[in-house]
Amino acid sequence: MKYTSIYNNSYLKLKSNMKKVLLTIIIAFTASFFSFSFAQDSHQAVINKVFGEDGEVYFKFNITDRNEINTLTHIISIDNVKDNEVYAYANRKEFSLFLDAGYSYTILPHPGSLLTDAELMNPHPADAPSTVWNFYPTYDQYLSYMAGFASAYPDICKVDTIGYTKQNRLLLAVKISDSVNNEDGEPQFFYSSSIHGDEITGYVMTLHLIDSLLTSYGNSPRITDIVNNTEIFICPLANPDGTYHGGNNSVNGAIRYNANYIDLNRNYPDPEDGQHPDGEEWQPETVAFMAFADSNHFNMGANFHGGSEVFNYPWDTWAKRAADDAWWQYVGHEFVDTVHSYAPSYYFGDFNNGITNGYDWYTISGGRQDYMNYFKYCREVTIEISNTKLPSASKLLTFWNYNYHSLLNFLEQANYSIQGRITDTVTGEPLSAKVFILGHDKDNSFVFSKLPSGFYSRLLNEGTYSLSFTCDGYFSKTVTADVVNHQQTRLDVQMVPLNISVENRDVKHVSMAFPNPSDGNFRLVFPATSKGQSHVEIYNSTGAQVLNQSYPGNLSSVEMNLGNLSAGLYFIKVESPAGIFSDRIVIY
Repeated sequence: MKYTSIYNNSYLKLKSNMKKVLLTIIIAFTASFFSFSFAQDSHQAVINKVFGEDGEVYFKFNITDRNEINTLTHIISIDNVKDNEVYAYANRKEFSLFLDAGYSYTILPHPGSLLTDAELMNPHPADAPSTVWNFYPTYDQYLSYMAGFASAYPDICKVDTIGYTKQNRLLLAVKISDSVNNEDGEPQFFYSSSIHGDEITGYVMTLHLIDSLLTSYGNSPRITDIVNNTEIFICPLANPDGTYHGGNNSVNGAIRYNANYIDLNRNYPDPEDGQHPDGEEWQPETVAFMAFADSNHFNMGANFHGGSEVFNYPWDTWAKRAADDAWWQYVGHEFVDTVHSYAPSYYFGDFNNGITNGYDWYTISGGRQDYMNYFKYCREVTIEISNTKLPSASKLLTFWNYNYHSLLNFLEQANYSIQGRITDTVTGEPLSAKVFILGHDKDNSFVFSKLPSGFYSRLLNEGTYSLSFTCDGYFSKTVTADVVNHQQTRLDVQMVPLNISVENRDVKHVSMAFPNPSDGNFRLVFPATSKGQSHVEIYNSTGAQVLNQSYPGNLSSVEMNLGNLSAGLYFIKVESPAGIFSDRIVIY
């Protein structure tokens, strides 16, 4: 009975305690749920108040530690960092995540809505010449100007349609070249502007540049030389939905994001953070520009922004330096030093005398600069050209005068490279090969030659480099070359097929070397069908040429004395009016 009583009392106590614990859990959960719900309701009320009918907000806040940026950059679109003050944009989803972080903030007037149409010179007076470029065009004027460039200069200019925006506006680029309808085995250079729709100083500046290049061709030796030796692509407006968010007749009301309120300069595949670092699907503009990069072979370029004045070079996504960091600093200082020759000292006066490594300023993921450098092997840089994102139209010619000479200098840099064509040594056909700098290249800094020309271009700071050329089905080849700044190093490379005897049906494979194998002294018998002068080339198994000699057509054979060569397999090519003939010989 006593045991039973004790058991019952214990059971009752346990039951009572369990009720209390359960009640505490229910109360805690309920409080947490209502707290969460209240926080969400509170967030929604704040967001509704802050955004109103808009889909994008501009604001600033303070941080206590620079390392906070590494987290914040994945939540909101950071625009600038000045000491511990951060300027940023956000859509509704991003701002809700930012509110969760608990920062105090100040909402700022949107940069795209600060000026009147009169200050923007919109619409442009009908009796004013468009070529003054001291106004922001309407969207329809922009389309007209781009089409007009091509129609006025069809021999050196054409318009490419990159694609369409979310709202079906056109993404356009002009190509300027003395061989405008062909890929001519020259460096391809790409200027573009205003991926952020409210940063549009570069929009008018690149229109002005197109006009200047076309009207100066044939009149200015310098510009004629640039156009004759470079395939130049210029896209003045990479985010027309953002720029004309307020309507096609004015840039007033321009926003940073696209029509889906996505930051296009956070929407690209990232070397460190994967295919969708912003957690969003690729936008129509992103897909179009990636396809445009795939269909071309850009070696160098720049995209223009606003909100600061600095030459921002790779990388943005991680702290490690690019393989070509010394080259980036050299060309960056050249750009800015030239600007300083034509502008007040305060212009491009911050950071390291006007240039900065992107990560050192603040890190971002999904930027186009890093995408082009890492995935497309193109040396592209971000150039911020005005502290004011949308300056009054009266300032546009001032920014042009500050930057014009630097724009030309940077274009010319595309030809100060090791460049040439990579071809099959037997057939002379162009190859798509990898060009790797031994002891130097890292993080996809190597480049490729492109078909149909076989042209490659490797931009490097001055020095001596060992270049390794590799191509499937061919012996690799290593060549040493010297690079001098502001000079082109021409290096054409021929590669030997691994199986030369069956490489190409247009090559006639016949026995010409006797005896074979030999000690290096053998007779080369020209094919009976070969009439006229014969040109003989012999290569070792690594593709290095060991003999290049022509012989008159009256010879049926010739003694070859190559006993000084190392033992191994050698490839013989004979070109004559009758065709191309090949053989191989083993020297022991």
